[in-house]
Amino acid sequence: MKRIPWWQPTIVFGLVVALWYAIAAWYDKSKELAFVVPYPHLVLQEALTDGQFRQQLLENLLQTVVITATGLLIATVIGMSWAVLMSQARWLEHSLYPYAVILQTIPILAIVPLIGTIFGYEFTSRVIVTVMISLFPMVSNTLFGLASVDRAQWELFRLNGAGRFTTLLKLQLPAALPAIFVGLRTAAGLAVIGAIVGDQFFQRGTPGLGVLIQVSNSRLNGPGTFAAIITASLLGVVVFLLFGLLGRLVTGKWADQS
Repeated sequence: MKRIPWWQPTIVFGLVVALWYAIAAWYDKSKELAFVVPYPHLVLQEALTDGQFRQQLLENLLQTVVITATGLLIATVIGMSWAVLMSQARWLEHSLYPYAVILQTIPILAIVPLIGTIFGYEFTSRVIVTVMISLFPMVSNTLFGLASVDRAQWELFRLNGAGRFTTLLKLQLPAALPAIFVGLRTAAGLAVIGAIVGDQFFQRGTPGLGVLIQVSNSRLNGPGTFAAIITASLLGVVVFLLFGLLGRLVTGKWADQS
């Protein structure tokens, strides 16, 4: 994957911070709305120097990481199994793939009350929302990778009498690894979003970053709200980069995942 020169994103970051200061200064003119967009240095001060808020931020971050990891693991297992099943026969793909699309288009916010009623309002429901949001990329990317095997290699396996399981294990899955890791990177970012969304609606049990965002906002704590939002965004970036690195290590330099 081609490396991006460090100075290009640095310049963009500087422009974003400058714009942030300009917007914060505009809101600062109205004392009643100053909390809506706080100055960046106030956000840093809240996250780094306020011991009580920093402790709460770290505890809530840990809970969000646990939900994200659990939901992503389940989505990966279900998504890859679903795709492998569909790859075995065209009629299976035609029968099952529409339901993957339907799952992707379900308005999560509309069925959140139903999920809470059936599964409760704590950890399990948060994980279910995370799985539902992050599942489709694993299904679609794995299926694409399994179906993109070189035709000549496929025929070679058939001529040598390889069975379905052998072909899947030694040909299809290795060939699908680049696509699978693209799906993992996408699903990982969506899993963070799912954890935040689930946390904001299922507020019982151990709170995560979603609860902290809501609580800070209800208290008109602009710096705390932005600190929690930025922390959630950084978590998404970290898991995205982590799976990108893992993908390059597993598939090798021949797979361009840019």
